[in-house]
Amino acid sequence: MSSIVIRTLPDQLVELVRDRILAGAVPVDRAIRQDALASELGVSKIPLREALTRLEQEGLVRSQANRGFFVRPLSAAEAEEVYELRLKLEPDAAALASRRATDEERKVAVTALEALDVVTANNADGVGAANRAFHLALIRPAGQSITTQLLERLHVLSDRYVRKHLEPLGRNERANQEHAEVMQCWLDRNEKGVARSMHAHIKKTIVDLRRQLGANGD
Repeated sequence: MSSIVIRTLPDQLVELVRDRILAGAVPVDRAIRQDALASELGVSKIPLREALTRLEQEGLVRSQANRGFFVRPLSAAEAEEVYELRLKLEPDAAALASRRATDEERKVAVTALEALDVVTANNADGVGAANRAFHLALIRPAGQSITTQLLERLHVLSDRYVRKHLEPLGRNERANQEHAEVMQCWLDRNEKGVARSMHAHIKKTIVDLRRQLGANGD
């Protein structure tokens, strides 16, 4: 029997505001206009403020006394920490998942990669979300709930860096090739190949982001 998941208003607002931040639709350099945003979303400021507080806990926004909430700027230091943590957790989790995945979970992963390829090929919006969906589809079948929750949060923080990483010409094609290599190993249940190719993929991203963000400072 399937269970009914009831989302509270703050839950829905967290998702809505998170999506806007990750899409780059909320300016980084000025306070979030809570009155205007609440009016636009058709809610009062109380649940919106609760949602922003939760997004602060996720690491997407920061609060300043008497000034309100601000979207956290991209940071070389944050990118380094987020991707190094992924490097420690994700290759082994994906490798284990490749062995444990059911036929249905394998179909989900294939579909997620196809969707990601379409988004990247067309330089469309939502590349971060599509990338996140693909990576998590390779992780969840491992059945490690705590590891999965940690990686879900890390992937939310990675989202904006994914878009930054894909800015240079030709980067989309390289990312697609790396994803295809990981996917093939994963479908072959080649655990060593999955761990190796995932590690290389994440490591290359760290190196690229060091160059991109280092040029602009933290």
